[in-house]
Amino acid sequence: MGRRPPPAAASATRLYTYRIAVVAALGGLLFGYDTAIINGAIVFLKKHFVWTEVQTEVAASSLLLGCVIGASVAGALSDWLGRRRLLLAAAALFGLSSLATAIPDTLAQFCSARIAAGLAIGVASMLCPLYIAEISPAAIRGRLVSLNQLAIVTGILISYLIGWSLSGIGPDSWRWMFATAAAPSVLFFGALFFVPESPRWLVREGRRPEALKVLADVGEAQPAERVDEIEAAVAAESGRFSDLLQPRMRRLIWIGIVLAVLQQVTGINTIIYYGSIIFTEHAGAQSASAALRANVIIGSINLAGTVAALFLIDTLGRKSLLMIASAGMGVSLAALGILMRVSPSATTPILMLILCYVAFFSTGMGPGVWVVLSEIFPTSIRGRAMSIATISLWIACLLITLTFLSLAKAISISGAFWVYGIMCGATLVFLHKFTVETKGKTLEQIEKEWSSKAGG
Repeated sequence: MGRRPPPAAASATRLYTYRIAVVAALGGLLFGYDTAIINGAIVFLKKHFVWTEVQTEVAASSLLLGCVIGASVAGALSDWLGRRRLLLAAAALFGLSSLATAIPDTLAQFCSARIAAGLAIGVASMLCPLYIAEISPAAIRGRLVSLNQLAIVTGILISYLIGWSLSGIGPDSWRWMFATAAAPSVLFFGALFFVPESPRWLVREGRRPEALKVLADVGEAQPAERVDEIEAAVAAESGRFSDLLQPRMRRLIWIGIVLAVLQQVTGINTIIYYGSIIFTEHAGAQSASAALRANVIIGSINLAGTVAALFLIDTLGRKSLLMIASAGMGVSLAALGILMRVSPSATTPILMLILCYVAFFSTGMGPGVWVVLSEIFPTSIRGRAMSIATISLWIACLLITLTFLSLAKAISISGAFWVYGIMCGATLVFLHKFTVETKGKTLEQIEKEWSSKAGG
């Protein structure tokens, strides 16, 4: 059973595993597109509806309220229904909500449609990396989970390109920006019929033969032993919410929550959601089209950094990559705040510093946090624990998005970026003191190590 498969068979198996991960990562692509398309649309929406700054913040952050709700139910639903069936439901909601967002005539209608889109994103943000982690062999798990982040930033870049290309068709261009997401939603829905259920969920449901087949298909050298490990991990946990409060679990939950929050309060979504406003109102861009062109450059760097992370996450390791990224982000934001204070019309230097900040985030904090969150929780409560961490992430994202324009008005745009830079410093300290390396370990080995450290 432990014999190495022939090279041709091993190559086919590896290709199959990557194909599964790519299908699941389509949820990440829709996640990225739906979250970032507001950046291209917001300038036109603000003019069309004559929104105030507060109304603009509400419109931009309404999606995130749905994300919080979606993430809050995703864990329990995925443990009940299975990962694959819940992803199918999310794919259908992605398509319907994209069309609904294209037709509103009031702020309330727009926010309702965006909340529905947020429900799908909340589910996908928790479930896609979780599913990929559970389907992947340990040696390439970091790389495959990072595919989800690659898909997210690809979706962001596509949304920027769509926004830029549609910006010249008139004041209703924002409607087409949202409607275009329906096409990849249909693709995601159809492709999900060709991927298997998570082997860890199958084991929890007592479907051992199916789990064995899935593990063999994705290249596990000893699938029977892996199923035994999963069964032992499941047997050791009851899967109740009360388990999350046990001493050996509290540390994991706390670390997961803090990491998720820090990923957001370091400010990345001020660039993702409000980039066009930053450039048109604070950095000297001459037109909406020029601001959207700058967004495309930012999205391209975001994508390039994430591609680099695919090669670094399983070699350099999670902790080192996260620490380098948080330090680089902090320095970039400090310099950005200074430049915007002394020379706010220096559009090109401002863009260069934003690109540095985005490059560090996309290489480290973006994919790294999702990989760690998908790894550190025990099998039988992974869905619920991942949901808690993801809810925390979306609440932090909601608060940042809901307050950025007001914060910039209260303490200046420079002051806002300095606040986020301080949070990067806090992230560096936290990573150094409270995290450990998970590179190259099976999910069950990680569980045993954390249990031992917590005295379990």
